[in-house]
Amino acid sequence: MAGVLKKTTGLVGLAVAQNPHERLRILYTKILTTLQTIPKDSAYRKYTEQIVNDRFSAVKTESNIEKLEEKINCGQIEEVIVQ
Repeated sequence: MAGVLKKTTGLVGLAVAQNPHERLRILYTKILTTLQTIPKDSAYRKYTEQIVNDRFSAVKTESNIEKLEEKINCGQIEEVIVQ
């Protein structure tokens, strides 16, 4: 991405993310690492891993922020970061 495409999120108190792909990679890696401490047969671990892996895959393959927001389908990328 050559620069920030939007000046505001339009959401009070939520600034535009400067490097959303990097932030999401870090967050998803931390979440997946933490999930390893939960028993494998736990429903929470199973479904959380599925969601995080799907989103992480989208982050790795989609460089366009707007398309990434559509793939994840949970609002603006800044909202995804704070979820």
